[in-house]
Amino acid sequence: MKIRAANTSDSAAIARFNAAMALESEDVNLDMDVLTAGVEAALADTGRAFYLLSEVDGAPVGQLMVTYEWSDWRNGWIWWIQSVYVEPEHRRKGVYRGLYRRLEQMAADAGNVRGIRLYVMRDNHVAKRTYESLGMHHSEYDLYETELEPS
Repeated sequence: MKIRAANTSDSAAIARFNAAMALESEDVNLDMDVLTAGVEAALADTGRAFYLLSEVDGAPVGQLMVTYEWSDWRNGWIWWIQSVYVEPEHRRKGVYRGLYRRLEQMAADAGNVRGIRLYVMRDNHVAKRTYESLGMHHSEYDLYETELEPS
């Protein structure tokens, strides 16, 4: 298994993974044109986000995306893990563990990352156990949101 930063040539695989994740975890069919444009925008600007991919035999089998939040309380960055997906036949084989451990090392190397966070669907108990097995813990925060339509 190889872990690497994604690049623009990975946009189709990332969009495919994101569509599969949305359908599996939330029963949502994403608009592939909007999704692909969003992935390409992120890949074109690492100030927005970056992706890590896990490969087996040169083919992507898992991913995660990281976005950024500035913490004035901590004078540093919080990295938010999003768009986690591992192909079903590669689950429970250390793919996500490898991605997460690489991310932890990158955060330590950056020197100004104060935390790594993610959100997970309330009933996704398998994912929660995975995150806890890696040393993450349930936060005291609840998530609230307002969704806006594109203009």
